[in-house]
Amino acid sequence: MPDPPVQNAYRIEDLAHQTRTTVRTIRAYQDRGLLPRPERRGRANLYAETHVTRLHQIAHLLDRGYTLASIKELLDAWDTGRGLGGVLGLVTEVEGPWTDERPDRVSRAELDARFGGTPDDDAVGEAVELGVLERIDGDPDTFLVPSPQELSVAVELHAAGVPLTAISGHLRELRGQVEHIAARFLEFTTEYVFAGYLDDPERRTDAHAAEAASLVRRLRPLARQTMDAELARAMRSLATRHLRTHLGAEQPTQERSGDRYVALPATTIDAVEKLVGRTHVSEFIGLAAERELRARALDRLASGAVQSREVRESS
Repeated sequence: MPDPPVQNAYRIEDLAHQTRTTVRTIRAYQDRGLLPRPERRGRANLYAETHVTRLHQIAHLLDRGYTLASIKELLDAWDTGRGLGGVLGLVTEVEGPWTDERPDRVSRAELDARFGGTPDDDAVGEAVELGVLERIDGDPDTFLVPSPQELSVAVELHAAGVPLTAISGHLRELRGQVEHIAARFLEFTTEYVFAGYLDDPERRTDAHAAEAASLVRRLRPLARQTMDAELARAMRSLATRHLRTHLGAEQPTQERSGDRYVALPATTIDAVEKLVGRTHVSEFIGLAAERELRARALDRLASGAVQSREVRESS
């Protein structure tokens, strides 16, 4: 009795063509346990739609940066009924946009006009390298702008007199610092929120993955809100100190109603405030100065007395 027909059966060459891969790759996946073995039909090895689906899943995960070892673990979870769909849903949620901002496009002419009207190929190349601009295939005179807000900031800074090279250098430095903050936020949330799901293979089910994806959606805006609040606090505090310091440096001495005011470093003022409170800063500094002057006067008197005695004794 002949074997029953296999629905949508593929020889290995046909499977490679169907999935845009190679025969060598398919065999490598089989050897690593990522792909089920084909069904033997007479002298032919035939593959089914399940193999097509599995190859698409592997390609999808590779594109997202997963290693073959981690892909095997995910696929094993799927094969044992612990769910892959939920995991991919979580991956999609994490890799989704972390901002409500929408990309825009700008022509080279518009770009030059926004930055003073003078073309600057070096600045454009650096912006592309930093990802502020992205080239569009087949359209060399138009750029994709992933973050229009970031580009607008650069425009305003340049209009205020900041050179483009300084802007790009500042962005490089800022990006490194922000990435450090983002890494710390992820470590924090992983330790207290996601560790149970990520560290326990038994919890990697569709239900737990859906729960984790929901947490990502809830926590996503918290990163921006925390950064906005802390940046506003830091800018207010530091800008006030910065202005105070620079104004003091420009006007080191002022006289009002017979009193003389001397500029002090902001760090000194802050240290005194922490020690005695803001309302007692002037009094404390005045008394400390008087004490220092009296101590020096006593030192001079004592030193003078010693010298006089030595002179008398020597004569």
